[in-house]
Parts: sequence; C-alpha cells; structure tokens
Amino acid sequence: MLKTLLFIGMGSFTGGILRYLISRYAQNYQITSFPLGTFLVNVLGCFAIGLFYGLFERGNLMNSNLRMFLTVGFCGGFTTFSTFMNENFQLIKNDNFFYLSLYVTLSLFLGFVMLYLGHALTKLF
Repeated sequence: MLKTLLFIGMGSFTGGILRYLISRYAQNYQITSFPLGTFLVNVLGCFAIGLFYGLFERGNLMNSNLRMFLTVGFCGGFTTFSTFMNENFQLIKNDNFFYLSLYVTLSLFLGFVMLYLGHALTKLF
C-alpha cells in the first residue's frame, strides 16, 4: 500500500508542476479574460487519461504501479477534470445515461453552489 501511495504522490507532484508550467506559459498568450491555461490543461488532461486507459485496455502494457502513477497521480495532479470526464465516459460506455445525467448535473450545480457558499462564508468573518 505504501508503495502505491508513493507512486501516486510522485505522479501528482509531476502533474501539478506540469499544470503550473503550462498555465504560466499560456498566460503569455492570453489576450482576453478567457482562462486559456486552465482550458489547455483540462483538454490535455482528458486526452492523456483517455490515452492511458486505452493503453490499459489493450492488455498488460503497464503494471499497476505505473497505472496508479499515470492516472490517479499524474492526471489527478494535472487536472481532476480529466478524471471527471473519464468517469462520464465510463457511464456512457455502460449505457448508464440516468447516472451520467445525474452526475454531470449535480457536479456542476452543487459545485457552483458550494463554491458560492464557501466564498460567502469568508464574508461573515
């Protein structure tokens, strides 16, 4: 278990640093208020997790430690949006359209509500 946690931690460290560097680099080309850095990271993260899971489905191309490093660690540290999108993709693959709708709707709605409440809470103190 400790070995797995170390692989996840190293992946998260690597993904987080890469997210920061890409976001900083994208700021040099930002003309409008569009969050280009976050957008690029989210799209690239979705591509990466799709690529990794596609490779895993092909067979034993990667061991479980590398899988944890790349998906939970790297992609999780890079962007949790990629995990969110992969979970939605899995729901579609399994024809779970009810849970897909529920997951997307609740994630976005409650995410905004909780962000607002968290922000509003800071105004009280």
